[in-house]
Amino acid sequence: MALKEIVEQTVAGLGYELVEIQRSTAGLLRVTIDLPWSAASGAGSPPPGAEQFVTVEDCEKVTRQLLFALEVEGIDFKRLEVSSPGIDRPLRSEKDFERFAGQVIDVTLREPVGTLVADGQVSASRKKFQGRLERRQAEGGQEATPGWQIVWTDAPSVKPGQRVSKKRLPAPTRALGFTLDELREARLAPIVSFKGRASGGSTESNTD
Repeated sequence: MALKEIVEQTVAGLGYELVEIQRSTAGLLRVTIDLPWSAASGAGSPPPGAEQFVTVEDCEKVTRQLLFALEVEGIDFKRLEVSSPGIDRPLRSEKDFERFAGQVIDVTLREPVGTLVADGQVSASRKKFQGRLERRQAEGGQEATPGWQIVWTDAPSVKPGQRVSKKRLPAPTRALGFTLDELREARLAPIVSFKGRASGGSTESNTD
């Protein structure tokens, strides 16, 4: 049985979701887990105080079971580390994008946006963007192309305590549509907040 299949089955069997598997040349096997989510529970950020996170106890439970499963299957590794995703959680599947719709993410495209998308305001060679994740919207009465879009403004961020003139015009909002196949990487933006997901931090359990 392949490593990913072993880990995925073990993690799911304990009631968690596999986010990522990483192997290093030094023999470290790093497994990232999260609590399960379904579209029926709603997308975006839950009300303050309602959000739940992976705990150290969760990581320890998965670690113990994985050590047993990997030994039975004869998987070679020197050290196992099980952790929660942290504030820069990777987004890999359609389900991940549904789960975090409405939140700020960082995306890196496989290819530059190109001249067909660039309009003098966006560089044709640009690949990296940060903005709010949204479902792609329909235009001109047409059905929306399946996929997602990232919505952002290039206005400089306001520093804490900085006064903003009421006469200041808001910077124009821009949107870039994409499909998951066009992405090299997508992650939640590591924004520190005491009101949302970022307050959960990252937990881990490891063993030699």
